[in-house]
Amino acid sequence: MKRREMIARMGAISVGLTAPQLTKGEMLAAPYTIKKQKIETEILIVGGGTAGVVAAIQAGRAGAKTTLIESGSQLGGTTTTGGVSFPGIFHAWGKQIIGGIGWELVMDAVKLNDDILPNFSIIPNNDTIRHWRHQVTVNKALYALLAEEKCLDAGVGIHYYETPTTINFTNGKWTVKTVGKGVANEIICDQIIDCSGNAAAASIAGFDLLREKDTQPGSFIFRIGGYDFESLDLSKIPQEYHGRLRQNMLINEDVKVDSSVNNFPPTVPYNYVYVHGADSSTAELHTKANIEGRASLLNLIRKLRTFPGCEKLKLMDAQTETAVRETYRIDGLYKVTHEDYVSGKVFPDSLSYSFYPIDLHRDGESIYQEFLKEDIVATIPLRALIPKNSQNFLVAGRCLSSDRLANSALRVQASCMGMGQAAAAAAVLAIKLKVTPAKVPLDELKNMLKMHGGIVPEA
Repeated sequence: MKRREMIARMGAISVGLTAPQLTKGEMLAAPYTIKKQKIETEILIVGGGTAGVVAAIQAGRAGAKTTLIESGSQLGGTTTTGGVSFPGIFHAWGKQIIGGIGWELVMDAVKLNDDILPNFSIIPNNDTIRHWRHQVTVNKALYALLAEEKCLDAGVGIHYYETPTTINFTNGKWTVKTVGKGVANEIICDQIIDCSGNAAAASIAGFDLLREKDTQPGSFIFRIGGYDFESLDLSKIPQEYHGRLRQNMLINEDVKVDSSVNNFPPTVPYNYVYVHGADSSTAELHTKANIEGRASLLNLIRKLRTFPGCEKLKLMDAQTETAVRETYRIDGLYKVTHEDYVSGKVFPDSLSYSFYPIDLHRDGESIYQEFLKEDIVATIPLRALIPKNSQNFLVAGRCLSSDRLANSALRVQASCMGMGQAAAAAAVLAIKLKVTPAKVPLDELKNMLKMHGGIVPEA
C-alpha cells in the first residue's frame, strides 16, 4: 500500500470514530438558519394582550385577512400573563356599558369554569359597595385558551415569539419587518393596529409618544398559603404584614348562598409586590422589572416565614411577568383629558365606554383615587386612537392618547377591549372604503360595532 493511500484510509477511519453513531430514525440536524418569508395581510395587530385579542377577532370576523404578532407565548396580556384575572368593569350604574367580543370572551370563560357573576343590578357607591365588587373573575389559563381558539376560528394568523424591528409606509402600504425564533418575516399590510401597550409599533413607525418622567409602579402578582390566618397572633407580627396575610386567605363563600351581597365571586384573591419604575417597553427594561419583582417576592416569603404561625407558609403561585401600568402613550388627534373623563364627555366620534375611578398608583405605595359621580360614564373617541400625522394606523389599549390621570382609569381591561373592537372595525371599514381610519363615516362604523355586539355611546 502506498503511503498516500494509507494516510487517506487512516483519515477516513478517524472520521468514522468521531462521527455520531446514528440509530434507526435519527438524522443530523442542519446548521441553524433563519427562515425568511414574505407575508401579505390586510390588517396587522401588534400585541396579543387585552386589546389585541379583541381587535384580531373583530377584524377576522368582519372578513379582513388578519395577522397577529405577539412577543410572548400566549394571548391575554394583563389578564393572563400579568395575572390580573378579573377584567373589568363592564357595568355602571345598574346597566351594561361594555359588551361585544370582550364580554363574549369573558362570559365563555365564566361559563366553562362554572364561575359566579356579581350582582350587577346593585349600584355601587363610594361608602358601601366599591367599584371592584363588579369585577368578573376568570380562570386565566382558560381565558388564554379561549382567546386563542376564537382568534383561530376568525381566521387570524397568530405569530408568537415575534416582534417588529422596522415599520415603513410607502405607496399606501405598510412594510413591517419582524424577528422571532428562527424567523425573519416581512409583512405587507394595509392597516396596523398597535396593541402593544407601550406604543412600540407607533414609535418604530416614527410617531411622537408621550410619557411621564416617573411612571407608576408595576405589580408582581402571587398567591401564598400554608397558614391559618384566624389562628395567628397578630400582636407578634408587624402591622404592615397584617393586610397582606389576611387578603390572601379570603374566600367569599357567602356569594354562593346569596349573590345579593355583591361580593367578589368565590376565589382566592391575589397578592402583589410593587415593582417601582416597571417598564416593559424594551427587552432590557422588561427583564429588569421581572428580576426585581421576583427578588422582592423572594425576600417577602423569607420574611413572612419568620413570623409565629407562618413558619410553613408556602408560595402557591406566581406570575411569569410583572404587570406594568404605565409606559408610553401616543400623541393623538385628540387627547382625552382628566376633565373629559370625570365629566363623562360624549364626543361625536365616541365609540366605546370606560368606567373606572381615576386610579394613580404612586411609588410611595399609596393610591390616588377619584370616583365618578352618579350616572357618569366616560367615553373614548376614535381620534384618541389615531396618532397625529398618520395614515392607516391605529392604537388600542393603554397607549391611547390621554393625559396621565385619564389614562390611569382608561387602562383597565374592559375599556381596552372596547377600544380594540372599535379600532378593528375602523380599520376594516377604512380598507373597504379606501380611506384612512380618521375619514371613516361614523354612522357606518357605529353600525358595524353594534352588529358585533358593541355598545356605542349615544350623545
